[in-house]
Amino acid sequence: MATSSVSKGCFVFKPKDSKKRKTSVTADFFNKGKAVSENDRLRFSTYESLRQQMKEETEKLQDNLNAKIFDSLLAFIKKSHAQPHSKVNDWSYQMRCREIPTAALVLGVNVPDHEMTFQSLTDLLKQSLTPHVVCLQGKECTTVKQVLQKVLMHLMGSSVNDEEEDEDVHHSVDFSQRKVHCSMASLSGWYNATTQKSTSNSPTRKRKSSSLGQEQSPPIVIIFKDLESFLPKVLQDFIIISSNYIQQLPLVLVFGIATSPITIHRMLPHTVSSLLCIELFQSLSCTDHLATVIVKLVLTTKFPFKLSGKVLQVLISIFLYHDFSVRNFVKGFQLSLLEHFYSQPLSLLCCTLDEAKARVQNLTHDDCELIRQVPSIMGYVEDQDFEKQVKLLTNDQYLKDVVQKLLTGLHIYHTNYFPVLKCLHVFTSSLPKYPLGKQIRELYITCLEKNVWETEEYSSAFQLLGMMAKDELMCLLQKCIEVLKSSKQQRALTDTMQKLEEFLTKFQQPDNIASVEEVEEDEEHKTSPRKSLRKKTDLYQLQKTLMEMKKSKRSKKLSRFEVLRMEVLEFVDQLIRHFGPDFQIKLRGRGGCENQGKSRAGEKAGPNPLNSGFPTDAPV
Repeated sequence: MATSSVSKGCFVFKPKDSKKRKTSVTADFFNKGKAVSENDRLRFSTYESLRQQMKEETEKLQDNLNAKIFDSLLAFIKKSHAQPHSKVNDWSYQMRCREIPTAALVLGVNVPDHEMTFQSLTDLLKQSLTPHVVCLQGKECTTVKQVLQKVLMHLMGSSVNDEEEDEDVHHSVDFSQRKVHCSMASLSGWYNATTQKSTSNSPTRKRKSSSLGQEQSPPIVIIFKDLESFLPKVLQDFIIISSNYIQQLPLVLVFGIATSPITIHRMLPHTVSSLLCIELFQSLSCTDHLATVIVKLVLTTKFPFKLSGKVLQVLISIFLYHDFSVRNFVKGFQLSLLEHFYSQPLSLLCCTLDEAKARVQNLTHDDCELIRQVPSIMGYVEDQDFEKQVKLLTNDQYLKDVVQKLLTGLHIYHTNYFPVLKCLHVFTSSLPKYPLGKQIRELYITCLEKNVWETEEYSSAFQLLGMMAKDELMCLLQKCIEVLKSSKQQRALTDTMQKLEEFLTKFQQPDNIASVEEVEEDEEHKTSPRKSLRKKTDLYQLQKTLMEMKKSKRSKKLSRFEVLRMEVLEFVDQLIRHFGPDFQIKLRGRGGCENQGKSRAGEKAGPNPLNSGFPTDAPV
């Protein structure tokens, strides 16, 4: 077989083995080329289950956040073309009917999230209000002709798909399949034919429409997803053309705005903007949306997976300095989840407490050896006496029992930790200059990276709290009590809540007036040093008198309110410190769960007890 020169032709060589290639199972990617074991399948199924739960929680949260603004939009579109009989002859009402109802939807600069928002809005409109919904993008509509083509194609094409199975309306299919001239007149003819056909097929709807006029006719909603991307001339011409058909077509425009509502007036002159009846709708800011996502996905015991401070800081920095996209933040969180389960063989323990306890007992000897190599377990072994060290290093069953106890302690720790973190945020989020951060995510990252009570910001925050007024302090105590009530309380938190309620009851008692002893002592301090100042004294005697006055001012007896305020702050400080070193003694959180997301960057774990405090493979 001569194949020395490619110029002579192309040569095809059939493979000798014509057997079908073996299809790989998805779980094979978790074992890095080795044989698939039961633990690998269990690890993959755990990852899939956890990822699906996070996805459902995120979608549910998105729907809840958009529910209010979507309800307002639906109400606006419903009433936009309603014609009550009492206002038909009203001149002002007739003038307003010549304007195109327009919803200015300000979504913010998080452009990557807009697509998901408009998709949800489109689905909601089609399900509850009208099937005639068109979404336009600026890059696809550079001329008025292209705008009209997109509108006609979406509307007439959707009607074909909806009615092609109905034998009674076959002529409407032919009408929509013909080559139609791209104009608003064609759209008006199509809409009249469609609404008349649907009305004639429904006697009930015909009676309602005759009594209510055009109120029952479904409006045509045209959504401009990215208003800033449209050419002003194209937008102006389309609005002018549409305004001439507003009596025949119930048009409603929705402007998706990323910057500011003033963009409408910058793009449209007064002669064009006067043709619009604009109503403003403001969505939730992306930073508030992110704060809600972090509370639901990170600051919770519902999901055992936790990120380290540095990885969380990277994701938040990308959000703040790149795209403001909550959707991309969730994708980064999911990527960290995938990387953790792919790189950590013991990630099968990243599940609920009951499942983790059962799986610990089924671990093999190799798995136990991997546990012994985890930094936090190595630190825990070093703190034990010699006899327990030998058992932990040689007896697999004893190691499994100890790991079960540590997992239980870790679960209780997290159940207490997050409510206490929220209480600390309540106390510090309203202070001047926000020494521990305005958002709870800033405080959480600080706690992950270091002992928060050892920082200067923590000391300055408590100094400011020491100057807080009675009403403000009572308000903070009430908020903390509500936080503890809404959490799944352990016994320690129940006692904490009762103690805070006692403090609140004491503040409500009007006993913060200085006692008689304080007044007498103050009068004594006022008379004795100042009397000596009236006499002729030398420089040494003057310095001594001034020092006595300064010392007497420092040793002034505090009022009952100041004493009580000091007791509250000391109690809160002890509460914060209690959920740190106490758990550090138990688990020596040197490598803990913070490595779940940190292993991508190859970072070393810190000695912070307020981190998750358990190895990467722990269910945290």
